[in-house]
Amino acid sequence: MKLSALTLPLLCAALLNVEGQAAAPGAIPALPPGQTVPAPQVPAPRPAAPNPSPPEIAPSAPGRPQTAPPLVPLPTTPQQVRPTLPTTYQPSDPLYARQWDMTTIGMPQAWALLPEAVKTVSTLKTPPITVAVLDTGFVNSPELTGRIVNGYDFVRDPVRAGDGNGRDRDASGVGQFAYHGEVVANIIAAAHDGRGMAGIHPSARIVQVRVAGVDGLIDPQDLADGLRWAAGLAVPGVPTNPNPAKVLNLSLFADFIPLTGCDARIQKAVTAVTARGALIVVGAANDGADAAGYSPAGCRGVLTVTSATQGGARPAYANWGRSVALAAPGGETDHGIPVSSLSGAGGERSPNGTSMAAPHVSGVASLILSARPRLTPAQLQSLLTRTATPFPAGHCDPDPTRSCGSGTLNAGAAVRTALASSLGK
Repeated sequence: MKLSALTLPLLCAALLNVEGQAAAPGAIPALPPGQTVPAPQVPAPRPAAPNPSPPEIAPSAPGRPQTAPPLVPLPTTPQQVRPTLPTTYQPSDPLYARQWDMTTIGMPQAWALLPEAVKTVSTLKTPPITVAVLDTGFVNSPELTGRIVNGYDFVRDPVRAGDGNGRDRDASGVGQFAYHGEVVANIIAAAHDGRGMAGIHPSARIVQVRVAGVDGLIDPQDLADGLRWAAGLAVPGVPTNPNPAKVLNLSLFADFIPLTGCDARIQKAVTAVTARGALIVVGAANDGADAAGYSPAGCRGVLTVTSATQGGARPAYANWGRSVALAAPGGETDHGIPVSSLSGAGGERSPNGTSMAAPHVSGVASLILSARPRLTPAQLQSLLTRTATPFPAGHCDPDPTRSCGSGTLNAGAAVRTALASSLGK
């Protein structure tokens, strides 16, 4: 089935089109007219001192006993003062001043706790954490220079692929929805380089995996195979992924199936990926409905994320329910998530939707893994949910059945809790 703009599986509730007009809820960035997708010294040792001769010990002469000198207190040694670490870190990227989502989730505190993570890849002491973005495909974003990989195109249908063939080694985005994956990836990992926006984990590596056709729809088998490949598992007829991911971001849901629960093919892939040790983060979708009916939001083992406003409430578009683990900033109409995008006027956009909420969680999860790389998916899920900021008055919606998980993502608290434990080192 082909869904309307309101139910597009790519989970942006609203984005500006290229002329700056508001698009319909559910729409994602279109290409500007006539524009195509961008092609995808050590100091010398001192000489040893000669061994001193042992002193002569003369016998003491007999005489009257000597009176012991009075006890004198030892001089006090001044305590060593440790340098005070900064409590917050502020990127110099110009768009950061408007990135309300980053302050809402405590990113300045999280960054200050993990200064290594905000360094460039070339200065890192450990390999970068890889995040796979299963989405509309590869766009060579300047925010990710040197850290983005053109992964694989899993769209089997040549017509829906829109690139003249089916599956192939070129995951470049094609068509009007091509920039959706670019925006998601930038939220996760945009550089802190004094240009554009600031991403959550600016030293992470991004692998773009294309699973959406030019129509913005996702075939369940394409998604299942893309999940396996992204985590480094074998997929028949496809070369092995040389950059397996520890975190997979899915700002989407599968089409061509009823919205009555997790599709068996996708659940099998999710189970295999989780057993491999990778965390799957999923957007809850934008129909204002129970997320349990959606694949993969309703699948076992995934971390499903819905949207929250700056004040901690559920926007009307955001899905809800027991399948949702927590919320993250997703924006509202006229108060979206400021992001860099090659498709936006002046290189910027302000989209909203659970598509934007999920990558906040993926970014923080990868940031934690940079310090605690052996944390399991279950341990990461527990850490992120139990450190979340409680919703005002204890709920995200006046209707208690429309729940949004344990609270709003709190990156500062999650990183602080992770560092206080040796778990996952």
